[in-house]
Amino acid sequence: MRTGIEIKQDLTCVDLRRLAKRETSGRVVARMLAIASVIDGMKREFAARQAGMARSRLHVWIARYNQCGIDGLRDKPKGHARRRLTEKQEQQLIDLINEGTNGILTRWRCVDLKEEIKTRFNVDYTGNSVCKILRRLGFSHMSVRPLHPKADLETQEAFKKTFHQH
Repeated sequence: MRTGIEIKQDLTCVDLRRLAKRETSGRVVARMLAIASVIDGMKREFAARQAGMARSRLHVWIARYNQCGIDGLRDKPKGHARRRLTEKQEQQLIDLINEGTNGILTRWRCVDLKEEIKTRFNVDYTGNSVCKILRRLGFSHMSVRPLHPKADLETQEAFKKTFHQH
């Protein structure tokens, strides 16, 4: 009967449980406790089930523990997708937003910018992705209400002075 790969014995099951008490990541704690249980003599299938994982997954964590120690039990950082707009294109987008809509629209919306990015740079984003890009570039989703080009400011001020609230 196969027993699986051997677990390095740098730390005892007591050491692993003591270190698990100080660990802040619940996932790492579960992995440490599962390995400690196996070192303590528990069958791997039961140790894995107790830790909320499949036996094959515990096998992977044991291999990573053997190779890298406790640090091997941590999740590897996830990468980010590469940016599809260059820095120069992003700067052009910033300039476009800052100069305004030139009478075409009252203000830029994500769906409008999505189409503008597609037209200018031939890069197709979703509306949500455009919102994330704008947030990263320092723009807020909130904006002041635009001033209508035919608004009469004097009439508005006169109305404010003569309007009485009861």
